[in-house]
Amino acid sequence: MSEIREEWFDVVNERDEVVRRATRREVHATGLWHRAVHVLVFDAAGRLFLQKRSMAKDMSPGLWDSSCSGHLDAGEAYDAAAVRELGEEIGVRGGVAPERWFRLEACAETGWEFVWVYRLRHDGPITVDPAEIQYGEWVTPAEVTARVNARPDDYCTSFRLIWARVAGELAG
Repeated sequence: MSEIREEWFDVVNERDEVVRRATRREVHATGLWHRAVHVLVFDAAGRLFLQKRSMAKDMSPGLWDSSCSGHLDAGEAYDAAAVRELGEEIGVRGGVAPERWFRLEACAETGWEFVWVYRLRHDGPITVDPAEIQYGEWVTPAEVTARVNARPDDYCTSFRLIWARVAGELAG
């Protein structure tokens, strides 16, 4: 019988400083501040790769989200997590962290996560992990904005927060 590995996260304070470690279950059940990354992957045409989260996910199943995203493991750095998540979720392996774009403070919309948002230009193949992602597609920024505005509840709250900022930057 295989053993299920418990995930451990760093719990952080209001300055994003590690204060202790806790299990994923405890962090989510009690709303403790923790860390995550989101990577927005754009192709040469400027389209964004969006993922529809697997229905098996414990948080936001079946909702549209960033190209890839995930929690930092306990003791893991933001850049290392971005590289790991790119490989695990969409099969993009490069070993070098993508460009840091901006940071979000922990809030209800992020699920109490401090988030670094990265951007990456990638024209190679995308191979989604079916345990993580139900479906993915390339979408123009204007279409992303139109879709989010028309059906906001189809998108993760953290992605809506991220996209509001990205759309403003792309338009400006």
